[in-house]
Amino acid sequence: VHACTAHSYTQAMNWYCRFTDKDVLSFREIGLIVRSLGCFPTEAELQELLAKVEEEPPTGYIHLEKFLLVMTEVLLNRSYQPVPEDVLLHAFETLDENKRGYITKEELVKYLTQE
Repeated sequence: VHACTAHSYTQAMNWYCRFTDKDVLSFREIGLIVRSLGCFPTEAELQELLAKVEEEPPTGYIHLEKFLLVMTEVLLNRSYQPVPEDVLLHAFETLDENKRGYITKEELVKYLTQE
């Protein structure tokens, strides 16, 4: 793992381990940890990742050692890259029906909440 990535990884682990015992992480925190490391999985991909490290029977916690192995693989493979900027820009341009160069808060709420 690149030195900068390894440093960020260690910082993230130290930061989030404060919520529980030092050898386990709460499922609730995994998404934050993964995203703080520059990985942006979809919710479905995050659930798949959690399934790889889940204990039997499920406890709601992940042993840090098991999580570190999976996250090392994720980081080395550069999995879960963010959506490219041009794709996001195109998506917002599509939502900007009046071609103003922006969408209002109300429009964004409407788009995010309609089915």
